[in-house]
Amino acid sequence: MSSPLKEATRDAYGRALARLGAAEPRIVVLDADLFRSTRTNLFAERFPDRFFEMGIAEQDMVSTAAGLAMAGKIAFANSFAVFITGRAFDQVRQQVALPALNVRLCGSSAGLTLGADGATHQSVVDVALMRSLPNMTVVVPCDGPEAERAVEASLAHQGPIYLRLSRYETPAWTAGVSDFAIGRATRLREGRDVTIAATGVIMGEALAAAERLAAKGISAEVLDVHTVKPLDADAILASAAKTGRVLTVEEHSIIGGLGSAVCEAIAEGADRHIPVRRLGIRDTFGESGTADELLELHHLTAPHIARAAEGLRNSSP
Repeated sequence: MSSPLKEATRDAYGRALARLGAAEPRIVVLDADLFRSTRTNLFAERFPDRFFEMGIAEQDMVSTAAGLAMAGKIAFANSFAVFITGRAFDQVRQQVALPALNVRLCGSSAGLTLGADGATHQSVVDVALMRSLPNMTVVVPCDGPEAERAVEASLAHQGPIYLRLSRYETPAWTAGVSDFAIGRATRLREGRDVTIAATGVIMGEALAAAERLAAKGISAEVLDVHTVKPLDADAILASAAKTGRVLTVEEHSIIGGLGSAVCEAIAEGADRHIPVRRLGIRDTFGESGTADELLELHHLTAPHIARAAEGLRNSSP
């Protein structure tokens, strides 16, 4: 059951980081001149001696985070998702992923829902970039409570993590979900006719689509795939075996993100033909507009998702 109060995942992340800083002295936080937007200002106010403002220098920030991790710290490096995964990619690859260091790369204001900042600032391939790196774990929370649980779980995780965060405010879809584990998908709705595997802050649209389908007598199972890498292939395959069809939904390019990961898992692991359709950004950059306008433009709203799921369900296997 969801909470009606809306919150962005970046807000829950900042609150969790400040709270956990008191219990875990190894946490250090770095930011690239965006601490108010990334919400790391909450940590900086409480632990100024463990906060490092690096300026507009994402490459230097990632290198410094790597050095701190080598010294035994759990380093949280923060910037907009488009910068920390793109501008600093070489440092992430060479200095974080290759030695498998305990650095958490926190990409804020991710995806189309960044809104009016437009194509230059909308990260639509960040998951694909990070997913391609060996040793890298990729986590995309769908709401505030899940973002908090992801930060908590990251403390016990060995190796680098890319945490994708948003400024888009949503209700707390996972408010009643107590179990969270990196690498394990969560079933938010049980169904028998079609699987909707979704990730990130458009989870509400997937759940609303399932309601629309139910009104037509179509039973949709909704999986919250918060960890895109390592993908919970067992959960995907089990749901696909039950429903026979899978629709993936993501606020990201369909190339290299959740849709690609699910297709790979089904192609290699399914014991029969399972039709899959991917909803997401179709090999294009973003553009300026409100978050809701852009989700509608890219057919990532509940009516479009329901229509795609219904078409998939009615197609020949």
